[in-house]
Amino acid sequence: MRGAVRLAAALLLAAGGALAQEPPASLPGWANDRQAEALVPLRAACAQLTAQPPAPSPLAAPLPAGFLALCPQAMALPAGDHAAARRFFESRFVVRRLGEGLLTGYFEPELRGSPTPGSRHPTPLHARPPELVDAEALGLPPQPGGRRFGVLREGRLEPMPDRAAIQAGALAGRGLELAWVDPVDAFFLHIQGSGRILLTDGRVVRLGYAGQNGHPYFAIGQTLVQRGVLTREQVSLQSVRDWLRQAPPREAAALMARNTSYIFFRELDLPPEAGPIGTLGVPVTPMRSVAVDRAHVPLGLPVWIAGTDPLTGLPLERLTIAQDTGGAIRGPARADLFTGWDAEAAERAGRMRLPAALFVLVPR
Repeated sequence: MRGAVRLAAALLLAAGGALAQEPPASLPGWANDRQAEALVPLRAACAQLTAQPPAPSPLAAPLPAGFLALCPQAMALPAGDHAAARRFFESRFVVRRLGEGLLTGYFEPELRGSPTPGSRHPTPLHARPPELVDAEALGLPPQPGGRRFGVLREGRLEPMPDRAAIQAGALAGRGLELAWVDPVDAFFLHIQGSGRILLTDGRVVRLGYAGQNGHPYFAIGQTLVQRGVLTREQVSLQSVRDWLRQAPPREAAALMARNTSYIFFRELDLPPEAGPIGTLGVPVTPMRSVAVDRAHVPLGLPVWIAGTDPLTGLPLERLTIAQDTGGAIRGPARADLFTGWDAEAAERAGRMRLPAALFVLVPR
């Protein structure tokens, strides 16, 4: 059934669908946005998709016909001219409602670490093992449970060791360690998917997502709610992290092990002012890039989010570009907003788990 839903969503986007063609001007808060800010990630997406057109995949909805033809017009718009950007989107796109869903946030954390293990930095961050394969890159059909990464054994894609096994040393001695950090910091870096590591030797290492072990993501905040430690309303990145730091180390490790998903990283050569690399292959832009489920929303398309800013309580209504994906981002009405890399970005992302209306803009 899920495959049929995804196919229907893909056909809707590719063929224009049978829904009424609502103009972008009808979107809540459209007139108050600074649409030229969304041109930065849109142009990056256009450059990437033009240079490397996405191959057909059973795991990803195809780009709508005509999208790449609009890229030269987007490239030619004057920088910072919000009126011109607004006219471009209004004249070239129509709106498809994705539905009422969930908006979360993610950020690029800055951690302290070491090039070698020690008492303060005992947990390694691993590079991608060479045997790990990407089902989508190989053109394999959808795998059970939506698994994308794993190891091929007799033609079947099987998961690698889970988080607990890797933490116990399943990959030790293979030279895959990129840096060593605090165990709680490592856990949340896996959730965010990228980060900046300030090493004890003075270097700053930028790490980005390179793959996953093939096990499903589990939000450990659910367990703390079930135990009565936190209420559902109290669950946030900050509250879960505080509990892990205050708990006995073995108890904290046992809870983190419930999330069997494990992320592998790669070193990135990026300037300090650039965001991390998203799934699309370009740096993501603070407050203008979102992670989506690309089975429903093709990467590169504009996505309008209409929710609430958890820090100010004010409406959060803005144009973003689909540039990334995430293990917990599933379904059409689901988005994860990249908030940046400073303290405010961390606070906003940690508290952003709010209902939102989501829309995708497709070429007329």
